[in-house]
Amino acid sequence: MMSVRIVIADDHDIVRCGIRTLVEGRPDWKIIGEATNGREAVNMAQRLHPDVCIFDHTMPDMNGVEATRQTLQSHACTNVLMLTMHESEQLIREILEAGARGYVLKSDAGRDMMSAIESLSLGKLFFTSTVSSLVLGEFLRSTHQKGTGTNAFLSSRQREIVQLLAEGKSNKDVANILGISIKTAETHRHHIMQKLQCTSVVDLVHYAIRNHMVAP
Repeated sequence: MMSVRIVIADDHDIVRCGIRTLVEGRPDWKIIGEATNGREAVNMAQRLHPDVCIFDHTMPDMNGVEATRQTLQSHACTNVLMLTMHESEQLIREILEAGARGYVLKSDAGRDMMSAIESLSLGKLFFTSTVSSLVLGEFLRSTHQKGTGTNAFLSSRQREIVQLLAEGKSNKDVANILGISIKTAETHRHHIMQKLQCTSVVDLVHYAIRNHMVAP
């Protein structure tokens, strides 16, 4: 039996509790940290170096896709499993491009979570049964092509700022959270609005919701 060290990140206590209950059924698996938002999850993963991270797709401050990108930039050996309420070809593409090894629907977590963790701990991918080989094949053919993924033309920092603005944060809030000046935050916001051709914050919120960066 192989020891597996796990970090859970979800802003709902009941979800974390449910996963913890499942994991505790395996004496060789250990939850070494729990986070309630994406930014906390990244910091925890970078500090604790878990074998598996279970990230909720929609979290405050930083969504699961961006948390995955930032976690794997500093600790590529971690395997990330995305927990989500959604299932679509676009979401599969975004998750894989970020570097996650698979995902589980929240509605299927009770059935699939243990198998998913075991697969990732062995270096394998895991997806729900409804994901066809055609979708995965299409991703593998196109993953290195320019422009794949809805948010490919936004930088990592810009994706962070889009989420924060869509959550109602002011330029000052963004500056404080990211440790940048208000002027820099304003400049980022201006460039983002130009790139996305948004004329108002309302447009930006709609963009973030359409691309599952924030919950509707």
